[in-house]
Amino acid sequence: MNNHQIVSADQWTEARRALMAKEKEFLQLRDQLSAARRDLPWERVKASYVFEGAKGRESLADLFGNHSQLIVYHFMFAPEWENGCKSCSFWADNFNGVTAHLHARDVALAAISRAPYSRLKPFAQRLGWQFKWVSSANTDFNYDYHVSFRPEDVAAGKAQYNSAPYNGKMSDLPGISVFYKDSEGAIHHTYSTYARGLDPINAAYQLLDLVPKGRDEAALPQPMAWVKYHDLYTA
Repeated sequence: MNNHQIVSADQWTEARRALMAKEKEFLQLRDQLSAARRDLPWERVKASYVFEGAKGRESLADLFGNHSQLIVYHFMFAPEWENGCKSCSFWADNFNGVTAHLHARDVALAAISRAPYSRLKPFAQRLGWQFKWVSSANTDFNYDYHVSFRPEDVAAGKAQYNSAPYNGKMSDLPGISVFYKDSEGAIHHTYSTYARGLDPINAAYQLLDLVPKGRDEAALPQPMAWVKYHDLYTA
């Protein structure tokens, strides 16, 4: 960092304009990609799922509330774990303030995990989260959307993650799935994304991408090795 190029104000402005042209091109490409995402075909959700949450038993349709669109964050929290995934918690810290804005645009948001609600509730209270979070325990929801993996399926080569065969050791991984409920109440799966596809919804990472050191993870044993539950950072 101490050897970074230093230039005059005019030279800086020239370099910034050159980068701005690339940024605008990227944004235009992103708009095109977003339009292509919206144009994807849908698949009808035929399975009946019953979740457990603050309101007791709720169906997938119930998670929409009064809205026609639903974003589900597949939060890594296996039934045997004492705490939710630190990385998923890093992402979930972005959810509290945005839900009212999503509601204004006909969108509901919910996190779903396999751990029982009796574990989800105190963990959410500890971290001050107020977004909807329900348990998919005793359903195939996580398996159907390829974010949880039965050992026998992994051994048989039947498991997949991010549209590719999965042979890892983790029982749960993160993802986002999107659903639409039509005027007749039919629910459709419109989109899912996994792995680096989750990056855009993490505001902290987007801000870190603006600063000189960036995410500063190159020297770490793995990305996000620095991440803690937000109540464990020192001032």
